[in-house]
Amino acid sequence: MKDTAPQRIDRVRDYLLGLQDRICTALAAEDGEAAFVEEVWEPGPSSPTAPETASRPANATGLGGGGRSRVLKQGQVFEQAGVNFSHVRGERLPAAATAARPELADRRFQALGVSLVVHPRNPHVPTSHANVRFFVAEKDGADPVWWFGGGYDLTPFYPVHEDVVAWHRTARDACAPFGDDVYPRYKEWCDRYFHLKHRGETRGVGGLFFDDLNEWGFERCFDFQRAVGDSYLEAYRPIVQRRKKQPWTDAERSFQLYRRGRYVEFNLVYDRGTLFGLQSGGRTESILMSLPPLVRWEYNWQPPPGSAEARLYDEYLVPRDWLDEESAAGAQDAGR
Repeated sequence: MKDTAPQRIDRVRDYLLGLQDRICTALAAEDGEAAFVEEVWEPGPSSPTAPETASRPANATGLGGGGRSRVLKQGQVFEQAGVNFSHVRGERLPAAATAARPELADRRFQALGVSLVVHPRNPHVPTSHANVRFFVAEKDGADPVWWFGGGYDLTPFYPVHEDVVAWHRTARDACAPFGDDVYPRYKEWCDRYFHLKHRGETRGVGGLFFDDLNEWGFERCFDFQRAVGDSYLEAYRPIVQRRKKQPWTDAERSFQLYRRGRYVEFNLVYDRGTLFGLQSGGRTESILMSLPPLVRWEYNWQPPPGSAEARLYDEYLVPRDWLDEESAAGAQDAGR
């Protein structure tokens, strides 16, 4: 029997809650010191509320649902890590969700997803981000319109070639069962999306980004979302394990804080997820947990020519086909 829209939402919700649990457990184990603190919330300006309100019906503003935010702070490995689940409902899709699909602007919606950002303490451990989400847009007298989106990307400060290649290899392998064209297409979309136009540079070394995915039918699209969500830890955790004990200097820490400024610029200027969360009445603290706890800006700073910092700009903050370069010039970084 064909799933109804509510049944599909329940299946996706169950998966996302389990994914949040698994990622939090793994990251806390990797940190070894700090634990995630959970807050359950509902839409609007109110403070976090009791767990039973996480599925509350729409309120007087037309917003309903809620979320489960988990944040680890001041750990041994992770300065801050946020892993958030949200499931919100509304009477009208926000502008951030209909910019490319204006025909859906008058529909009721449900949006659910897991979004996470990890800001490590050690400058040699990259920042990472992942998101998997599901939307349903409905109106009376018409079939529901649904789609999946998500992906993950890596933002190193002192990149190591083998780490970047391994990250992309895992992304490619997650996509492989769904077609040879999927990884190249979503890798290129990621490079375009996580690009700071005003800086002329990518946010990091990319990964995967997809949106409006419904072309394969629900079951295959849901399988793909799970493949992406499940592969995040496989891609990121080995990098953390290789780099988390590497010594760093005050100068490297200063550069990390400077580069975190780019992360802030992207999230506040371009990120559609941030805009959607704010426009849909989500909890502001949960939406902005993606921002790093410490950051600095410096007027017109330029990396010294030939430095490790200059290599980040020259070799890594430009789109590249990393999997064609597995045995190429970056090999000298191996084991760093």
